[in-house]
Amino acid sequence: MADTPNGRGKAGHNRPELHFHVPEPKFRPGDAVDFSYIKVSEPGAQARPDEMCDPIETQSLVNDLVRVLGDDNRAHGPWDPKLDPDTLRKMLETMALTRAFDERMYRGQRQGKTSFYMKCTGEEATSVAAAMALANDDMVFPSYRQQGILIARGYPLVEMINQIYSNRGDKLKGRQLPIMYSSRPHSFFTISGNLATQTPQAVGWAMASAMRGDSRIAATWVGEGSTAEGDFHAACLFAAVYNAPVILNVVNNQWAISSFSGFAGGERATFAARGLGYGIASLRVDGNDALAVYAATQWAADRARSNGGPTLIEHFSYRAEGHSTSDDPSQYRSAQERSEWPLGDPIMRLKDHLIAIGEWDEERQEALDLACAEKVKAATKDAEKNGVLGHGMHHPFHTMFEDVFEELPWHLEEQAAQAIRERKIKWPQR
Repeated sequence: MADTPNGRGKAGHNRPELHFHVPEPKFRPGDAVDFSYIKVSEPGAQARPDEMCDPIETQSLVNDLVRVLGDDNRAHGPWDPKLDPDTLRKMLETMALTRAFDERMYRGQRQGKTSFYMKCTGEEATSVAAAMALANDDMVFPSYRQQGILIARGYPLVEMINQIYSNRGDKLKGRQLPIMYSSRPHSFFTISGNLATQTPQAVGWAMASAMRGDSRIAATWVGEGSTAEGDFHAACLFAAVYNAPVILNVVNNQWAISSFSGFAGGERATFAARGLGYGIASLRVDGNDALAVYAATQWAADRARSNGGPTLIEHFSYRAEGHSTSDDPSQYRSAQERSEWPLGDPIMRLKDHLIAIGEWDEERQEALDLACAEKVKAATKDAEKNGVLGHGMHHPFHTMFEDVFEELPWHLEEQAAQAIRERKIKWPQR
């Protein structure tokens, strides 16, 4: 059929018809799962360039997968960070505690004690191992699945639970969604529900640290879906132009709620490749290999501290459970994906490594899991003394007007007084 005058008809006989492409995940509910298309590199096969190398020298690493732990449960190759057994056991304990915390908070949400929760099951290494490779005063700008960083830095579990329950012990006074923590003493920037805002904030903070002649670097985390946001690309540009001492972590867990990674561009190239396009040194890492995550973060931190500039790290992982307690992944992906994921579980892999080198056993692992569950249980009971969801308003009504201005303006004082009067009239019993 010939083209219509307005150009909206079908293509002419000498021109092919165009086809619109919509990314589609390989597996849907009920499908058999075959991850053989994923190239899983041999552990230890990846070269480790000097931390001060030109970014182009990391080109071979943006399509490969930096791995340390092999099928024999031993560490291999130049990326092996050669951590001592005590450090490895501490890493394992912190990841196990993070998972135990997730399990109890998930149950708490199902019991109506909080409105919302997000687990990081299967992704613990991307936060815990990375946090342990950083200095404790390095500033972190996390997303909403990096609770492991706070736990690794010793933030009290009871304070995390207070925030989740938005009770009278919540230092954020119920102003943040559950799990959006903040702690200046732990160099943990306030989590935001707006996607990717933390990336330019981290780059800006790192630029300021360099301008002051400080020695602290910044690190930030986003999911692969958030790399489609303009903020992420602005952050990459500023980081490259000003050689900011920052680590840009992209946790590619394959799913952004129900949208698979192809909608963020994952079909065309790796997410690590985006950094290289900006002139940023970039690494693609097995995100379920705690030793590889530690080694890559250590490499990037050393590079930033030596004025080598930014690094982008893609942590190739898998979100083992739902996006949040509001999500049902069985509606959009095959139930077999979790068990078939070729990179395994980060906690199991580190446990098996410690056993293989003679520094752990199944009995101690069982005792550790029990101890972590009991520790979280005790913290939960302490937090519940401050109240849970449904127990009413936990903070004085006037606090909703505070902490924005150093001195509350007269018009807000009037609004606060009016609101309090109306509340007393409407609910005199309170």
